[in-house]
Amino acid sequence: MKVKTVYLKIRGRVQGVGYRRWARQAAASAGAISGWVRNVGDGSVEIFMRGDEDALDRMIVACQRGPWAARVDDVAFMPPVVSGFLPDITDGKFEII
Repeated sequence: MKVKTVYLKIRGRVQGVGYRRWARQAAASAGAISGWVRNVGDGSVEIFMRGDEDALDRMIVACQRGPWAARVDDVAFMPPVVSGFLPDITDGKFEII
């Protein structure tokens, strides 16, 4: 099993449509993914996650669609989080922050 870490910024109509709750459920369905999801002031959603490479690849594809009410315009890969303001990943948890 190869472990991978990704930090995504999802833009479009992704706030107020259940995207964060959907992401938590999608991570649980994909299996072996830990991380967090949060709304950002610019209207986007960010997801920082780590897990099995195959599970993360499935999650990334799912994030390009999102929940039924969302409209995803862009999924961008961001540099890893190094800020002391954002939490690190807690193994075994995928949280809404």
